[in-house]
Amino acid sequence: MTRVLVLYYSSYGHIRSLAEAEAEGARSLPGVQADLRRVPETVSAAVRQAAGQIVDDTPEARVEDLPDYDAIILGTPTRFGNMAAQMKQFIDQAGGLWARNALVGKVGAVFTSTGSQHGGHEAAVLSTQVPLLHFGMLIAGLPYTFAGQTRHDEIVGGSPYGAGTVAGGDGSRQPSETELAGARFQGRHVAEIAARLVASRDISTFTSQSTEEVNA
Repeated sequence: MTRVLVLYYSSYGHIRSLAEAEAEGARSLPGVQADLRRVPETVSAAVRQAAGQIVDDTPEARVEDLPDYDAIILGTPTRFGNMAAQMKQFIDQAGGLWARNALVGKVGAVFTSTGSQHGGHEAAVLSTQVPLLHFGMLIAGLPYTFAGQTRHDEIVGGSPYGAGTVAGGDGSRQPSETELAGARFQGRHVAEIAARLVASRDISTFTSQSTEEVNA
């Protein structure tokens, strides 16, 4: 079984919608378990309610559970070209995992949402990939084999760096079918890579054990 974690933070539901699509894409590959989790909120319920943010009942993630997964897909809204503070705080708690190389060799990916087509969409994905590289993870993007990202007859979020959506200045635009398809594509793409790595690891372990038995 290949395990994929889709870990996200969502203020108004755009990222949550993409996260659900990412998980759906990962689960479309036989032998894959995809879990949907959100990072803990750092803003009070009163402030969130006043800002019209969504109520999210998705289970919260725990830092100590991250090594249990073969791939981790992060979803975050754009905050001035960077990840949301809630996501950053969660990642900053993973120093212990970094110190013991607990995430080395696992697959990592990122998707995002911005208010406009030029609102830091790609910058947010790239800056979020940086800590994944520090953890020793292998980065997967959204390859051009997903042809939807090259269409120009409508607004399309996402890039070769990761799936995405454009929410509009007032947040009223919801992810389009093309953008959701991109998220599903990325989810399956990540799962396929992770599954190959898991299979390779299992074969290596089996070969090593067999050699030890022969030499015993």
